[in-house]
Amino acid sequence: MMKELDKLSLENYKPLREIVFEHLREAIITGEIEPGERLMEIQLAENLGVSRTPVREAIRKLELEGLVIMEPRKGVYVSEVSITDVKEVLEIRVSLEGLGAYLAAERIKDDELQELLKKHEELNKSIKDRDVSGIVRKDTELHNIIFKAAKNDTLVDLIDGLMEQVKRFRVSYVSGHHKSSDLAKEHEKIICAIKNRNKEAAKKYAEEHIEIAKKYIVSDYNREKL
Repeated sequence: MMKELDKLSLENYKPLREIVFEHLREAIITGEIEPGERLMEIQLAENLGVSRTPVREAIRKLELEGLVIMEPRKGVYVSEVSITDVKEVLEIRVSLEGLGAYLAAERIKDDELQELLKKHEELNKSIKDRDVSGIVRKDTELHNIIFKAAKNDTLVDLIDGLMEQVKRFRVSYVSGHHKSSDLAKEHEKIICAIKNRNKEAAKKYAEEHIEIAKKYIVSDYNREKL
């Protein structure tokens, strides 16, 4: 049976179909709606407190993004994620994260550095509180600051596209990884290197950070399939 979702907050100026789409998309990405789960228009409309029309339009958009599959006479299902695709994406991210940290160590401004240090403190608090959603959010924001400090718009565009493809694995990753202090230590090494303007060290630690994430995600996926 499909899980009940929270009612939507309609206090903004976006079209209703966009609000429903973003809500469902976030639920799929965070794993609240799991791969293989069936989406039923009527139930979703009732859960979200809207009519079936914006739900139907949102589902079509989710299909275009590859997040759901529509099968004739069977219905709509959340698509499975290929571990091969994720491995390939993470292999590319290793290089891009390394380059981003390298350039940030060279080009970061003082105000950006202070913003990075503050975000690191917020991330550490989320880790200490075992707040998984907070860890995912703060971790993403921290990496975004580093890429912004790299002063390379093309690099930012590339990494943004790749980040979308692995979001569905991030909750699984931090859920296990945040149980130790390793995640905090990995970020601390990267930030210290950037602060000290040590480009090679920043690159090395950023690459190691993504390699660790890749190993955890792959092993976790394989364990679930056993």
